[in-house]
Amino acid sequence: MLKSLLRQRHWQTYSTFCREYDRAAKKVDPALAGRWPSRAQLHRWLSGELKGLPYADHCRVLEAMFPGLTAHQLFSAETTAAAAVPAPRSTPDNTTPAPDPCEDARFADVTAVFSSRSAYSAAYPPASLFDGAKEINACGLSLNVICQSYPDHQLTRLLESGTRIRCLFLDPKGEAIKAREREEHYTDGTLQTLTALNISMLTRLRDRLDPEAAERLEIHVYDETIRFNILIVDGSTCVVQPYLPAARGVDSPTLVITDNTAADGLFPVFDQVFTSMWERSKPV
Repeated sequence: MLKSLLRQRHWQTYSTFCREYDRAAKKVDPALAGRWPSRAQLHRWLSGELKGLPYADHCRVLEAMFPGLTAHQLFSAETTAAAAVPAPRSTPDNTTPAPDPCEDARFADVTAVFSSRSAYSAAYPPASLFDGAKEINACGLSLNVICQSYPDHQLTRLLESGTRIRCLFLDPKGEAIKAREREEHYTDGTLQTLTALNISMLTRLRDRLDPEAAERLEIHVYDETIRFNILIVDGSTCVVQPYLPAARGVDSPTLVITDNTAADGLFPVFDQVFTSMWERSKPV
């Protein structure tokens, strides 16, 4: 039932759920604000893995989020509780077919697919992703989307306004980048030079910031076989590209994933990939 209601209200992304949870918590007890479930907990709630009910405080807040329903009803099987979810109005001449749940399940939380990075960039320019963001996590090779496609003054504005940015580059002095250059048939250190230049650009920008803003820009390097370019914005939108053999990154297909708290979605997979790589990396 809870999963159905979240979809109905368009609250299925984790960040949106937490915002609505906070709004209800402040009405129940201000001390409960900010105590929303972790992403993993919410996935368990929605996937049917939870045995019994959440803690009492969670139940109080959930009942405030969905007035008229008890916690027992919210965690009941959808098939037995469907009557409590208002059905959309229909008219005799309404010929729009109902969405096929099997069709939805095939795509999980993937919301767009592009044949190349250039096609993706035309639909999602950097400003549409970064302007107003509170957290940006990026890993890949040279991270041109941040270093070459988004102006320095805009990065500075974000950092000074409280945005946290973590950039994870393939180490320009490592062995993995040399292997990638051989794979892309470069013989003159092109990728090493470009990556070192982008890192230098960010370190110079960081040096010009006040200490508090500078701490919010973290630059790391890793030396592992490169598999994905991952960009995660505000813990809700994830852009993923694989690195194909003998093909430049700009020619790689691109997936846009929007976290919808689906237990079998791809967002948690790539979120964990970034986290594990970051934990193994070295700061610059």
